[in-house]
Amino acid sequence: MPRQEYQASLQSLRDDVLYLSEIVAERLRTGLTALEQKDTELAQEVIEGDDEVNRLYLELEQDCIDLIALQQPVASDLRFIAASFKIITDLERIGDLAVNLADYTLSAKRDLFPEVNVQQLGEVTIGMLDDAMEAYEERDTELCYKVAERDDELDSMCEVASEIVVRDLIESDPFSDEDLNSEDYMEDVSRLLLTIRDLERVGDHGVNIAARSLYMIEDDDELLY
Repeated sequence: MPRQEYQASLQSLRDDVLYLSEIVAERLRTGLTALEQKDTELAQEVIEGDDEVNRLYLELEQDCIDLIALQQPVASDLRFIAASFKIITDLERIGDLAVNLADYTLSAKRDLFPEVNVQQLGEVTIGMLDDAMEAYEERDTELCYKVAERDDELDSMCEVASEIVVRDLIESDPFSDEDLNSEDYMEDVSRLLLTIRDLERVGDHGVNIAARSLYMIEDDDELLY
């Protein structure tokens, strides 16, 4: 492959990774909206759209393999391809977590804990994902560190949210209400705790993307774990 064509292939890979990230971020936003509004049609859109995410992921995975196997890149090019390979894996998993939110929407009965702001958690995670992908696109090392630092904030918010749910379960007696179905109640509690957990995991994947971007830019594995 001529040098010019090879460089075009690298740029195409970068563009396609960014395109996948845009689709995944939109799926995540839609999943959060569906959950907030109990909109089952929106939820179905996210669930049905997962096939597209998986297809793009597999295509990009093959592109990375081909570039490594056929071109035998070295130094910065090899780091870029390796980082892209890992990043698309994180993006595919974020897509799966967006599907989880959609699935929770289909079974959600009511909002039991209005003081738990799921949408705020979602905004933080989407912001981390957007910043991580910007760091990848712009080769911005400072932004990589900012994403990692923000994860501590998200972890704290998720911990507080989970504690609110557990504390209320311990301190209140929801089953004293004869009109409340205990099985439905516990399903809603479980759904909320899983939602909090999944949003925290989205943040973790955002940090992974930032860590791989830092490695790509500076051959620095400080944020890898």
